Amino acid sequence: MTDTAGPTAEDRFDDEDYPAYSMGAAAEMLGVTPTFLRALGAAHLIEPKRSSGGHRRYSRYQLRLAARARELVDQGTPVEAACRIIILEDQLAEALRINAEYERERTAGD
Repeated sequence: MTDTAGPTAEDRFDDEDYPAYSMGAAAEMLGVTPTFLRALGAAHLIEPKRSSGGHRRYSRYQLRLAARARELVDQGTPVEAACRIIILEDQLAEALRINAEYERERTAGD
């Protein structure tokens, strides 16, 4: 028998991609304005999910990206450039993760 109830509360707590935070809560946690979060969306850094009422909802992963963007902007980097830097950093981290996994598999086969 399969569970059709969907993810449990515990699953959602552990899920970095679960859209748990409203725009207001996310902005308050990061010390930014909702306008800043909308700018990150316009620059394609984060794409918030929408609640059934159409409100933006952010995940912990998205908040980490937004916090990194704020760091760069606070250092004088324009928002669009900061978003591009973060996207490239994220892509590099993923490539390094895949490469390390490949190397583990390759050396395990020796």
